Amino acid sequence: MLIYGESGTGKELVAHAIHALSPRAAQPFVEVNCAAIPEELIESELFGHIKGSFTSAHETKIGKFQKADGGTLFLDEVGDMSLRTQSKVLRVLEEQRFEPVGAAESMQVDVRVVAATNKHLEEEIDHGNFREDLFYRLNVIPFFVPPLRDRREDIPLLADHFLREFTTAYGRKPKELTAEAYEVLAQHHWPGNVRELKNLIERIVILNLKCGGRAPHPPGRRAPASGPRPRPLRKPAGSAGKPPSASTSSRSWKRPTAT
Repeated sequence: MLIYGESGTGKELVAHAIHALSPRAAQPFVEVNCAAIPEELIESELFGHIKGSFTSAHETKIGKFQKADGGTLFLDEVGDMSLRTQSKVLRVLEEQRFEPVGAAESMQVDVRVVAATNKHLEEEIDHGNFREDLFYRLNVIPFFVPPLRDRREDIPLLADHFLREFTTAYGRKPKELTAEAYEVLAQHHWPGNVRELKNLIERIVILNLKCGGRAPHPPGRRAPASGPRPRPLRKPAGSAGKPPSASTSSRSWKRPTAT
């Protein structure tokens, strides 16, 4: 399965939900952020290594594929994986076998792989940055997570959820957003998607006592007056729903308040 979506849309939560509602729910859910692991370490991270297999291998390490045996392995930002690592991941997907770094024998695993990306993988294939065979192997069931600006009806529900979460976490009294605040939230472009909304609500809760009930003004990421606009995500083959436009809109804010 391949989950498409812009950064901050909640692709990881979708992967968790898929695992939790599957027959593998009682088995491990293992996450790997492919963009955060250096190229020289990612093979060891995914497949593990044998003690002494390289200079810093002071002890044997179990890799993510082995840890996820029987469950789900979530490859986040799979588009940032190197071609060399992609070829090895493809082999595991096809054969359900791999060799830890430095090992002489292969290991058998039963792992479901769910991958996610915010890149246009078809373009990455055209540029020689992503293997076409791995793309088709992962894209068996494509899933598109729309940006928050294309599902504005979710904004009040998410804002209320985060407000309850953070007032409890920071020991604040229960609060509610004003009607004006909901209107301001609904008009914002949300380039950072759900993550941006979550961070804003947390900021409101943290600073509220010092602001006399007024929410802080969000950081000023405003649309440029001119210049190229971001390219929209291309709809993946076989996915449902219309891909969103990533064109820039006005990002001016009023100050939402919590009562």
